[in-house]
Parts: sequence; C-alpha cells; structure tokens
Amino acid sequence: MRTGYVVFEIRRAFRDSKFFLFAVALPVGLFVLESNVIRDVPASYLMGSLAAFGAFKAALDTGARTAVERGIGWQRQLRLTPLTGAGYLTAKAAVAMLVALPPVAGVSLAAALLSGVELTTPAKLATLLAIWAGIVPFALLGLLIGQLATPQNLQAYQGGVVLVMSFVGGLFIPVTSFPAVLARIAEVLPSYWLAEIGHSVAPGGGRIGQAALVLALYTLALGVAVAVRYRRDQARP
Repeated sequence: MRTGYVVFEIRRAFRDSKFFLFAVALPVGLFVLESNVIRDVPASYLMGSLAAFGAFKAALDTGARTAVERGIGWQRQLRLTPLTGAGYLTAKAAVAMLVALPPVAGVSLAAALLSGVELTTPAKLATLLAIWAGIVPFALLGLLIGQLATPQNLQAYQGGVVLVMSFVGGLFIPVTSFPAVLARIAEVLPSYWLAEIGHSVAPGGGRIGQAALVLALYTLALGVAVAVRYRRDQARP
C-alpha cells in the first residue's frame, strides 16, 4: 500500500506542470539576473546559492500543500485505509525530494551555458548531488507547516518562511556583505548551510562537513516535530 501511494503522489506531482515551470523558472531567472548584476561574486558562488534556493523552495512548497489536504478532509479519508501515518508522510517527503531535482539541474545548466561554469568534474557533480540530498530538512519543514497551517493562512506561513530563509540565509545576497549581527543570525538558518554546500564549487569553497552536521540535526528535530504534530492531529475527533 505504501509503495502504491508513493507512486500515486509522484504521478500527481508531475502532472502539475505550472508548479514545475515556476519551480525551475524562478531560480534560473534569479541566477541570470544576479550573474549579470553582481559582478564581484563568482558565477559558481551564485549558482550554489540559487540552486539551494530552488531546491529548498520546491521541497518546502510541496510539503506545505498538505495543509490543503487537511482542510478538505483527505488525510481523514486516508486514515480509513491500510496506509499508515508513516507511509503517508514518507510518500510526501519522497515527492518533495523529487521535485527539488529540476531546480538544481536548471540553475546548474544555466550556469554552465550562460556563465561558463565547469560542471563536468566528479567533485562538482557530487556537490550538486549533495545540495539535493541536503533538502531533507526542508521537506520536513514543509510537512510541519502543512500540519500547522490552514488553507486560509498557508500562503502567509509559506511565504514568510521562504522569505526569511532566502534573504536572511544569504541565498540572494552574499552573507559577507551583511552587518555582523545579521551574519550571525544567518548561520542559525538551515538555508545558509545548504548554500554552504553549494558554495564548495566556488573559489574558497564551503564548510561541507559542518553544513552536513547542522542539516542532519535539523532533520532529526524536524522529523520528531512532524511525527508529534501528525499524531496529535490524528487523535483529534
């Protein structure tokens, strides 16, 4: 039952052509804009930042849409089937992971074709794969938002989190240009560390080991929070 539901969710996600177009077009467009405006930052650095942005936003948005399913009673209907809560959440997380791939590929391709960023070395290809792997906590964050929000206030929750993660996390503007206090705050956010993985392809590199540790801790904390919230919601009459 779990495998069948995962396949169902994947098919449903890939039929949403408008979502995919926006998920890829926005980060690619931002890369093209910033690479032509911000001349003192290497294109490879911007690629890492905006690939991270596209991946985390796609994953978070996918998970957050569970608020709509809660609102129409879809989750309650599924509880009458053999599908377990763990199976439902796993399927949602798997779909969030899959939809995060096109933005990473799109930004990387734009960087290679338009800015001459070399991507054929094994290390750089591994870095792009690591960006994708690092979005697990964002998929879980999206699921948590979906369990907390209602269809009416989902956009406010979702948009606020994306804005904070993107701007304060340094995905649009390099953290090196931030005031000292804001730079310290940026290092608290998981989006900052996801971008650090992407920055390893740029001159000077990024702190991959520390980024992996921070993202793993976020994954653990958010995984527990999602499970607890889902069980509480399940227990409601």
